[in-house]
Amino acid sequence: MFRRSSTASVETPGKPGGLNRKVWATNAPVWIANVAEEPTLKRREAALQAGLRSAFAFSILVRGEFYGVMEFFSRDIRPRDERVLEIAQTVAHQIGQFIARNHAEAALRVANEQLTRKAQELTRSNAELEQFAYVASHDLQEPLRMISSYTQLILRRYGDRLDSDAREFMDFVVDGATRMKQLIEDLLAYSRVGTHGKEFERTDCEAVLQKARANLRAAIETHGAVITQDPLPTLEADDTQLVQLFQNLLGNAIKFRGSKAPTIHISAQEHGPTWLFGVEDKGIGIDPQYFERIFMVFQRLHNKAEYPGTGIGLAICKKVVDRHGGRIWVESKPDQGSKFCFTLPKKREIHS
Repeated sequence: MFRRSSTASVETPGKPGGLNRKVWATNAPVWIANVAEEPTLKRREAALQAGLRSAFAFSILVRGEFYGVMEFFSRDIRPRDERVLEIAQTVAHQIGQFIARNHAEAALRVANEQLTRKAQELTRSNAELEQFAYVASHDLQEPLRMISSYTQLILRRYGDRLDSDAREFMDFVVDGATRMKQLIEDLLAYSRVGTHGKEFERTDCEAVLQKARANLRAAIETHGAVITQDPLPTLEADDTQLVQLFQNLLGNAIKFRGSKAPTIHISAQEHGPTWLFGVEDKGIGIDPQYFERIFMVFQRLHNKAEYPGTGIGLAICKKVVDRHGGRIWVESKPDQGSKFCFTLPKKREIHS
């Protein structure tokens, strides 16, 4: 019977020798019926001294790649036995699968450890974000209210004693405090998209759009905006965040209207496992080089005096769509209007 000798081992092709070299060179099993008749065998004398008379070896493959060689010796002279070789090949296949599984399990352990660390980092980050939200909504806004209130009080009480330059400077202070307050509120809204979102539930997008339009009623009436729409679906979503999404996109369409009264159309089409929405206007449009930039925080394309705002609205839109498992993009050309498109899955998904 064949048995593994004390010299049998799994060796890599970096240090081939004897049986190993032959198998490595051909990637096929090698059988030596009589070691004494194999003068080229590197360990021939050592094998004979140990009483070993025949040998065979086969390769170990892991995921189809050469991994090493396993060799066996016998104390008897044995002619080539195809059945033994067939069994050996089966064993070699199982060994290769075992090694591959071990590698996969090791890689999975490493990945799980990394995920655990990332989860811990995310937990810490969320805690810091919650702390920021508290500070932003309380500690930072209070001094701004004081600055604005006392500056306006000075203007009312002593305005007649101030020259035109002084009154203009005071107006700058009030305007700056007001814009800073709005910036903080927008940052707070952005930070809360992932941490203060509601559970997803059946949401009627028609009702969502009506709420967004109601919130924008003053701007719609002031600028004579005409808004049309396709029938909108009902899907699993956070209705409050969808109101914010539609409100920001409609508000932008009204703001960047150009010289004409804004005309806006909201479309919705089934698109595989998602709904594809579009908010299309005939406004000033966007240069393609800025398509990615506009969805980043604080990325403004226009002067604050010409088009007021904090540059966070579209970043909030992207974060809302990301949380719902969709994606958002824009199609536009300068002076030819813009169409903001976004997808929302039909089935329930939550991306915090």
